[in-house]
Amino acid sequence: MTAQDPVTNITDPRWLRAISHPIRIRLLAMLEEEASSPVVLANKLEQPLGTIAYHVRTLYDLGLLKLVSTRQRRGATEHYYQTTGHPHATSETWEALDSVSKQRLLTATLARANDYATRSAAAGGFDAKDSHVSVSPLKLDKKGWSQLAKECKKWLAKAEQIEAEAAARIAEQPDSSMPVGLNLMLFEALPFSADLPKLEQVAEAEDPSRGGSGDSAAGADAAQANGSSAAMRAAVAA
Repeated sequence: MTAQDPVTNITDPRWLRAISHPIRIRLLAMLEEEASSPVVLANKLEQPLGTIAYHVRTLYDLGLLKLVSTRQRRGATEHYYQTTGHPHATSETWEALDSVSKQRLLTATLARANDYATRSAAAGGFDAKDSHVSVSPLKLDKKGWSQLAKECKKWLAKAEQIEAEAAARIAEQPDSSMPVGLNLMLFEALPFSADLPKLEQVAEAEDPSRGGSGDSAAGADAAQANGSSAAMRAAVAA
């Protein structure tokens, strides 16, 4: 597979490798918004140019970035990159992931969602009248869970429709564009009053045949996810 082949599915090993480092998670988010160069990115992130250039090259080689333009700067050629798109996540692709991959994806997604909301809050992003933030612990049965999951999918589809309609208006009035953040999560919750499960128990719950030995990589990723169950189901739109 060449560097230009885009990643279209979260089960692609290249995607899991890409999100295994926090700098690459941040770079993907920034380059999804607009094209940029390693020099510009290094200045914004206050990181050494060599570090950023390495991660940009890694993402490019993985097929997650495309070269969109070059510019001459101080006698050197500056390369500008942008993401090739965002891989799709469905219930089927989520179920196809093993526990280690799920934890890696969860850790990366939750980190991005938290960073997105925290940075925006510091800039007054929640000051607008219609802004909303809430945490809603619920008690449901299996039928209620299924119903809520379906409604979440419908709501996300509606949000995409609203964005498409807004895009048509923005095309006529570019100055009307405004960045909006949307983080949505639905998961099987661990009550705040409950004890965190041991990592070995999480591994056994995912795969009883593994016994108590566990997997070192899965344990590390589970720890990063603050002990969240590997059976956790999350849908995050950021």
